Amino acid sequence: MSRSRIFLGAVALGAVLVGMPAGVHGQVFFGSQPKSGLIVTPLFIVAGVSPDSDGVAIEIMFSVLIPPGKSALDFEQDLYLLWPGQVAAASTGASAISLPQDVAAQLTTIGEGRLRLEAKRNYESTADSEPLGPGAPFITVVRPSGAMGVSPAATYIRIPWSPRLANQAWLTSVQFTAKDVLKPKGTTWLGRLVSGPRSLLALGFNDVGSPAAFSMYYWQRDNVLPVASPARLVANFAGADRLAVDTIFPPAARREPSPSVPDTDVVSLFLTNTGALIPEVLRIEFGYFSRLQSWGPILIPALFFALGNGAGVLARTLFEAVYKRLAGRFQLGRRRASATGVDVGAVIPRERLAEIVPGETTYEDVLRICGPEVEEREDFATPSRKALVYRGRRDVPHRRWAWSWLAAVSHWDVERHEVEITLDNGIVQDIQVRVGRSRSTPV
Repeated sequence: MSRSRIFLGAVALGAVLVGMPAGVHGQVFFGSQPKSGLIVTPLFIVAGVSPDSDGVAIEIMFSVLIPPGKSALDFEQDLYLLWPGQVAAASTGASAISLPQDVAAQLTTIGEGRLRLEAKRNYESTADSEPLGPGAPFITVVRPSGAMGVSPAATYIRIPWSPRLANQAWLTSVQFTAKDVLKPKGTTWLGRLVSGPRSLLALGFNDVGSPAAFSMYYWQRDNVLPVASPARLVANFAGADRLAVDTIFPPAARREPSPSVPDTDVVSLFLTNTGALIPEVLRIEFGYFSRLQSWGPILIPALFFALGNGAGVLARTLFEAVYKRLAGRFQLGRRRASATGVDVGAVIPRERLAEIVPGETTYEDVLRICGPEVEEREDFATPSRKALVYRGRRDVPHRRWAWSWLAAVSHWDVERHEVEITLDNGIVQDIQVRVGRSRSTPV
């Protein structure tokens, strides 16, 4: 196959892949032989997320179904798994995986080694497992040149043939740590402070959208193995008591507590369309909050309540102090009205007092003329006698200048008024007026 054919195929298929979701990590299975008839089923792609680790533990468990009437001996061949992304090797060393010359010319190998490979019982305890040889060799490649620069990495994993692969009582397990599955999600500093950082986890299947993955796919597209139900994408989140899941896509995905692992939530999606080049994606936006942040719904309203009350008292005290200082130096109001002074309490004008006639004016007349704000005194030795006392204060400003409703005050004359009216049997007998004067200078 020439480079020109690969290039033209890439351009044609690129038009199909334009609408594919970015950042998805899925995989494609290949056989060593074209159109072999093998079917991958069941398939479980499991991602393990922990609040204390930046990496994501990936385990891909599957089995191979032999067509009816055929023997596994007729299909014995190595299988291959294409993972779009980098992986952490369980052991280093040469992988002995060689690529065709025209494919190798487009790619650069950036890593190789072996991954953990074992077989687990499907219908019994998965703890009953056995290792399969020295592991699964892999190479990680990138496409170093192109219109978009260096492409994301793709990992090509070889799974040596084993009788366990075609035994439906067993699941073949490939295990590694993926480096690019978890992406940080942008948020504000206030959001990070209140609810912690957010992340995006994306798992998928049949994703060959990146240039490196597509180059690996195109030269062996006839060897793709179909996947049949049951097939499932699974994300296990440890530390469920501190887990906050913001969104899950698609809506068909479901979240539930793990039936076997305590303090773990499981988000899963059953694959329904396993056709070639049609990725199915499970996206989860989530974050872990600290113990202190878990009290946020209680502490934050309480903090605002406390700050609100404290700020209210502080603002009121400050306002009163400023108002008192300004009120002593300035006066607002109509020029004539404000120049006469400010009355506090009962300051009775002399013309009103002139209406009170000793020997004639009654108790009710006094209240009508002077008002009900009065202090009453009684003498138990003489029950018929009573004294009514009116007290008030008049602050008279001395202005330096006045303009419209505003005037500047140099000082205030403070007059303290006290009127005592003596009654006997409800009739006024005597009136005494006392006025004390002092000067108040604005602070």
